[in-house]
Amino acid sequence: MKEIKEEDSPTPAISKICFLSTYPPKECGIATFTQDLSSAMNKKFNPKIKSQIIALNDDAHFYNYDKNVAMEINKDDIDDYINAAKKVNQSEDIKLICIQHEFGIFGGEHGNHLIPFLELIKKPVIVTFHSVLPNPDKAKKRIVKSLCKKSSAVIVMAKKAIEILKKDYEIDKNKLFFVPHGIPSVPFVPQETFKTKLHLSNKIVLSTFGLLSKGKGIEYMIRALPKLVKKYPNILYLIIGETHPVVRKEEGEKYRKELMREVEKLGLKNNVKFYNKYLTLQEITECLLATDIYICTNLDKNQIVSGTLSYAIGCGRAVISTPITYAKEVLSNDRGIIAEEKNPNSYTKKIDDILSNPELKKLIERNAYTFTRAMTWPNVASSYMRIFNKTLKRKDKLMEDFPEIKLDHVVNMTNDLGIIQFAKNITPDITSGHTIDDNSRALIATILHNKLFNSQTSSKLSNTYLKFIEYCQDETGWFNNIVNDGIIIDDKSEDAFGRAIWALGYTINKSENQEQIRKAEELLLKSLNILKKIKSPRAIAFAIIGLYHYNKKFPKKETVTLIKKLADYLSECYNEECSEDWQWFEEILSYSNSKLPEALYLAYDTTKNQEYLEIAEKSLKFLSELIFIDDKLCLIGQNGWCKKNGKRAFFDQQPIDASSLVHTFLTAHSITNNKKYYEKAIFSFNWFFGKNNLNQIVYDETTGGCFDGVGEHSLNLNQGAESTLAYLTARLLIEEAKKFNKII
Repeated sequence: MKEIKEEDSPTPAISKICFLSTYPPKECGIATFTQDLSSAMNKKFNPKIKSQIIALNDDAHFYNYDKNVAMEINKDDIDDYINAAKKVNQSEDIKLICIQHEFGIFGGEHGNHLIPFLELIKKPVIVTFHSVLPNPDKAKKRIVKSLCKKSSAVIVMAKKAIEILKKDYEIDKNKLFFVPHGIPSVPFVPQETFKTKLHLSNKIVLSTFGLLSKGKGIEYMIRALPKLVKKYPNILYLIIGETHPVVRKEEGEKYRKELMREVEKLGLKNNVKFYNKYLTLQEITECLLATDIYICTNLDKNQIVSGTLSYAIGCGRAVISTPITYAKEVLSNDRGIIAEEKNPNSYTKKIDDILSNPELKKLIERNAYTFTRAMTWPNVASSYMRIFNKTLKRKDKLMEDFPEIKLDHVVNMTNDLGIIQFAKNITPDITSGHTIDDNSRALIATILHNKLFNSQTSSKLSNTYLKFIEYCQDETGWFNNIVNDGIIIDDKSEDAFGRAIWALGYTINKSENQEQIRKAEELLLKSLNILKKIKSPRAIAFAIIGLYHYNKKFPKKETVTLIKKLADYLSECYNEECSEDWQWFEEILSYSNSKLPEALYLAYDTTKNQEYLEIAEKSLKFLSELIFIDDKLCLIGQNGWCKKNGKRAFFDQQPIDASSLVHTFLTAHSITNNKKYYEKAIFSFNWFFGKNNLNQIVYDETTGGCFDGVGEHSLNLNQGAESTLAYLTARLLIEEAKKFNKII
């Protein structure tokens, strides 16, 4: 056994998780899986948790591993397993071992060299099975049962595997956990861009990728092509991947040459291309994103998981697969199509069914992409961490090291007029128009971004949004909400009006551009006469927040008087509606609820009226008790809201509500100096990173956008302005709180 000493670190990790597995540069699917999983865990949970690798080698190869590999085991040397177990036991930092199991990667008969390691290890062990065979022979059953007995938890990547382990191996169901195969986070985009990049324009691209070996069944797909080529002469079938190293060592390129002869015999040289390389993740992703239909040709019906198939559906691509166990599970419910194995005519028909029906293709692609959002590596890393914490009897930790702040999707959604309201996936939907609501939100976010980072991009954007607000104000001072095709439409939204006042006041206080401040004050003062007619509690709350900021920059007695008048109105609303079990301002809880108590916190800070503080505290406590459930943030769902003396809706939850809570709790913390409010702000922000009903990440790190909502079973995949700005604003507010140790 070879031990690799870790470089000295000034800030050692609190605890380490060791993955026992193959590892790159070894060319092996499990090696790649382990690298991706450990990287995702390090990225999300570092520095609290650090992942390390115990790498499995064989005598014939030397691997130049990266610094994550702490130990190496010769898979055929039983003493190496024993020595590794002793080293793990001696390490105080190593808290848990996670074994990535496939029979072929461990030494001994059916990989039984692993058993002495488990007999000696004193740390908790979790095993992930990459294959689970039904109806096992006695030897394999004995080894699997032994592995499960020594493990605190067993992870599988298909729900069918849980059935098999319970039925055929008599494994305790309480030990079994389903975590899907991980996939990279990629945007849901059309094929054309990546076809152009790979010089595949004007081609209908079919693809299969993975290590080649007999039993992959690719020959049957090749035989399906002649009939398809007659109807679709621009079809191109890409066979991507090198021959499996073990197969290549034993028989060279025999299988590849057989496939090439088949292509030659059928006259398909212009329609089939081989890419003989072990692909990087970026290359795999680009090929899949250029693919119209991915073909899974595997012939092993008992295959319980497929990384290649997972990646394909994760890219939102239509998949046609043989009836392997994994495919039947993940491609159900119109997420893909099953073809008959070893039947070229079946491939031909299924491919033609998709190519001849563009709406079917779109349906399959969207269903596949939606289904796989739970499979992205950050979500999988979170699932593993929940199981690790359960095993170690630890409470799940909140995420506090958040992704880098990006304006990419905000820029993508903005044209010369302002930010566009909706998006179809990540593509701006110009037909949805522009709103004062979203451009006010965008102004707040970009003003704060520029204050924190002195950014030319956010400075330019904020000018655009301020001009939009000016464009929407009429001669009376009213802000019309909607602009469609350049035509101003007034939908009489008091809330949008109030939000515009909030944005203008915020700009006056936070901007360092004198022209912006002058223009924002001009627009704000022109609108104040309208406030006397406003009745919506939310509009009043938004206006109080804007006036609070205006008064911070330019203190005036009349502004304080107006804040007091508006805060009195909110207080009256509360006193009229509140009861012992309903401490709220209205008969219904709907969206951005926390802005009402937030406005009263600010009114208290301005006037020192104790009643405002008392109502703010009581109402925020009431709201908090409704939405913090079982260590998750369960926002009021817009599918019914929450009515007094009625049931509350849990879905669909909106990012704007999580963002509002972040701002409110930070405000409450700043004014009361109560640490619990800061903690709740961080907890609320973790809603975007999986502290929600779906345990899924709502922020899209690849685009800088945010999904539009959390439904009962899936995310809303559109990334519109409201949701994207909700995430961005909350992220910036936390950055401001950390930077200045204060937030208003």
